[in-house]
Amino acid sequence: MFSIEKTETFSKWYANLKDNQAKQRIFSRLLRVELGNLGDVKNIGDGISEMRFDVGPGYRLYYAIRGQVVIILLCGGDKSTQRRDIEKAKEMWRAIQNENK
Repeated sequence: MFSIEKTETFSKWYANLKDNQAKQRIFSRLLRVELGNLGDVKNIGDGISEMRFDVGPGYRLYYAIRGQVVIILLCGGDKSTQRRDIEKAKEMWRAIQNENK
């Protein structure tokens, strides 16, 4: 089981998402994540993983796991912004880790 923390960046992205079907799928998926079912994910390096959604333009959520119980949602995007989103997620994760030193 996981608890989920969201960054302000992720929360703003989700709030501004206009695709209601995607919002519902993301919400439902996060409920399953809390129960321990991560679903379709891919490790992208530097402690970051990508949660993939087969809806709309291919939405992605970028997250890191801290310890055994906390998932930190860093940012979101879609297939068209994937490279930029991955770099942003890695930068955010490095900053979070540095804050906790």
